[in-house]
Amino acid sequence: MAPDETSSSTDASRTSLRELALVFARLGSIAFGGPAAHIAMMEDEFCEKRRWLSRQELLDLIAAASLIPGPNSTEVAIHIGYARRGWPGLLVAGSCFIGPAALIVFALAAAYVEWGTLPVGRELLAWVQPVVLVVIFQALFKLMKTGCRTWVLAGIALLATVAEVVLMSYGVMSAEIMVLAGCAVIGLLLAGGGEKRACHAWPLFLPGLGTLGAGAGAGAAAVTAGATPLSIFLVFAKIGAVLFGSGYVLLAFLEAEFVRQRGWLTDTQLVDAIAVGQVTPGPVFTTATFIGYVLGGPMGAVAGTGGIFAPAFLFVGLTAPLVRRMRASRVLSSVLDAVVAGSLALMVVVTVKLAGATWLSAGEAGWHIEWRAIILTGVAWGLIRLGVNNAWVILGAAGCGLASGLFTSL
Repeated sequence: MAPDETSSSTDASRTSLRELALVFARLGSIAFGGPAAHIAMMEDEFCEKRRWLSRQELLDLIAAASLIPGPNSTEVAIHIGYARRGWPGLLVAGSCFIGPAALIVFALAAAYVEWGTLPVGRELLAWVQPVVLVVIFQALFKLMKTGCRTWVLAGIALLATVAEVVLMSYGVMSAEIMVLAGCAVIGLLLAGGGEKRACHAWPLFLPGLGTLGAGAGAGAAAVTAGATPLSIFLVFAKIGAVLFGSGYVLLAFLEAEFVRQRGWLTDTQLVDAIAVGQVTPGPVFTTATFIGYVLGGPMGAVAGTGGIFAPAFLFVGLTAPLVRRMRASRVLSSVLDAVVAGSLALMVVVTVKLAGATWLSAGEAGWHIEWRAIILTGVAWGLIRLGVNNAWVILGAAGCGLASGLFTSL
C-alpha cells in the first residue's frame, strides 16, 4: 500500500512495546532542529519506511496536536504510540522520545552548575542545521501534496501563511492558535451536505479543559519564596498546560515565570537554558530539565521535566480517540482538513525562518551569506538523494560540528 493512502497498512497489534521504545529512543537521540524537523523524521520513519501511518493519518495527528497545549512534535509521537498500542504505547513512545534529550540536557546542566559555562554548542548547531533543512524540505513537500490536495485547501494554507506572517510582525504571542482557529472556522463554513455519521465526541474535551484550568491554578499556587521540587513541578505543569505555539512562546513564558515573577533565574541563565534546548536533539521543552537542575539539582531536573511534559500525555490520551471519529463526520472532517492546511502553513513559516537564520547572518555592514551553510545544505541534499539514511547524515554533521567546536575552543 502506498504511504499516502488514507489508512495504514500494518496491523497495530503486531507492534511490540520494545519496538516502540527502540524506534522512539533512536528518533529522540538524533532529532535536531525543532518540531518541524521532528515531524519530518517521523514522516520518513513511519510513513515511508515502516508504513505504520499514511501521510493523511500523520497530518491528522499533527492537526490534533496543534489544537491542544504543549510541545506539538512530542504530542505527535505520543499520538503514534497510542495508535499502535493504546495507553501503554502512549507512555512508552512519549517517554522514549523525551528521554534521550532529557538525559543529555541533564548532563549539560550538571556541567553548567559545576563550571558556570556551557559546553561547545554553536559549532554543533552550525553544522547540523543545514542538514536538518534538507530533511524538513523533503518531508514538507510530501506532506503538502497530501494536505493541500485541492485548490480550496491550498488557498486556506496560503491564507494561513499570510495571516501568520502578519500577526508575527505585530508581535502577537498567540498567533499560531489564532491562525488554526481561523482555519477551523473556514473549514466549518465550507462543510457542505449532511454528516456521514453523527459525531458526539466533543464532550470528551471537557475533562481536558478542566485539567488545563486545574494546572493553571496549581501553578499559580506554587511557592514563590524558594524553588523546591514540588514548586518547580507545579510551575512547569502550568506552563505545559496552557502553552500553545513555538519555542519563542516558551521563552516568553519562562521569562515571565522564572525571571520577572519569582526571580529564580537571571536573564543570562535563561538565555543559556534556551541555548541548550536549541543545540540538543529532541523536544525544545527539555529546557525545563536544565532550569530544574539549576534551581534544584537532580530532583529539580526530574520535577521540571515531569511537570512540563505531564499535561501533553494527559491531553493526548483524552483526545486521541477523537481523531478517527472526526473523520467519520463530514463537518468535522472538513474542519480537520482546514486545520491540517493551517498546520502545514505554520511549518512553512517556521522552515523559511530557519532557512534564513541558517543561510544568512546580520552584521554591521548588512546581511552576509553563510557559504559554509549553503555548501553543507548541498552536500546533505546530495547524500540523501544517493540513498544515505537521514539519521546517518545528521549524526555525521553533528560529529563534525562537535569536533570543530572542540578544536576551535582549544
